[in-house]
Amino acid sequence: MINTIHNNVIISIQGSQIIPDFGEPERVELITPGRLTREGGDYLLTYRESELTGLEGTTTTLRVEGPRVTLSRVGEVCSHMVFEQGRNHLSYYETGEGPLTVGVSACRVRSALTDEGGSIEVDYQIEMDQLFSGRNHIKVQVSALKS
Repeated sequence: MINTIHNNVIISIQGSQIIPDFGEPERVELITPGRLTREGGDYLLTYRESELTGLEGTTTTLRVEGPRVTLSRVGEVCSHMVFEQGRNHLSYYETGEGPLTVGVSACRVRSALTDEGGSIEVDYQIEMDQLFSGRNHIKVQVSALKS
């Protein structure tokens, strides 16, 4: 039997991207409502992107499965990325110019989620055509909505 919970939450996301030879890191911060769901032992965190992130019209889901975090986006932008510390994964990313396959190598993946909230942190590198393209860091804080 699958145990399922659904909680409305507030999600605070801080992200940074460092691209070699492009100066200062690009940073983005977003606070948005979302939904935290538990299916068995996995947690799913779902929210709608905004104009601020450049992904308006897209729904993002982070699935935490033990030591692995999967990011899926559907809508105006589609992508699927798997983050697993010490492992490389090929991931799909749809751009306005067409789809790309990119290599994702997670340096660190941490998750501390409960039914009431918690945090997810992912530090990873992206490779295109087997060349280092950038390093990204995402920190997500999840808080239950107060009744």
